[in-house]
Amino acid sequence: MIRARDPGDRHGAITVWLNVDLGELPDEPEELYAAAHVASVACGGHAGDEHSMREAVERCRRHGAALGAHPSYPDREGFGRRPLALGATATGEAVASQCAALAAVARAAGLAVGFVKAHGALYHAADRDPALAAAVARAAAFGLGVAAEKLTMIGPPGGELARAAAATGMGYAREAFADRAVRADGSLVPRGEPGAILTDPARVGMRARDLRARGDVDTVCVHGDSPGAVLLARAARAALDAAQLP
Repeated sequence: MIRARDPGDRHGAITVWLNVDLGELPDEPEELYAAAHVASVACGGHAGDEHSMREAVERCRRHGAALGAHPSYPDREGFGRRPLALGATATGEAVASQCAALAAVARAAGLAVGFVKAHGALYHAADRDPALAAAVARAAAFGLGVAAEKLTMIGPPGGELARAAAATGMGYAREAFADRAVRADGSLVPRGEPGAILTDPARVGMRARDLRARGDVDTVCVHGDSPGAVLLARAARAALDAAQLP
């Protein structure tokens, strides 16, 4: 398993870092960027456009968050949370196009995109399908216009995305979710089921702390579109920072 690269020396030596899915909502609070070590920015598939990407990139600059691409199936109507039978080639083309759009905005602002994280249904489908995972990894590097070795992919532990990242030379950050409920087998409670989204900051902070203590997670996620996301992200970040104090 390739371990995650530190998201930036501005944050010092980070053991487990917070990533927040951002650039998805028109009224997104800027405070989320201050809480994030890495901002995974929607780049046109499920959400986002040139204006929102410019705003997200500028907020990363202001608050010192590292910049990541958050490509998805091209499905704005379903917010990228519906599986699409596109196949690996068409999906790779969509991912490359989205990553290229964010890379162009970042270059114009003098920033680099160092992370990539598939969104929603693509995240889960690619982690099960080796051809799809390989297409996502190759397309992300191609679209961002950088060598794969300069990127870190964020994804589930031990699946096809991890193997695809290793095959291309990418770093890999094993992710868990601070604002999602899990079943006894460790799988996520599906969205739409009662209690699937955690909205209590204290509970989210405790979960972030527990995930960090497990030792098998490199990054913890809070979704920027979760209810009360600012308080949740702050709670998770505080818990991770406190656990990593000397």
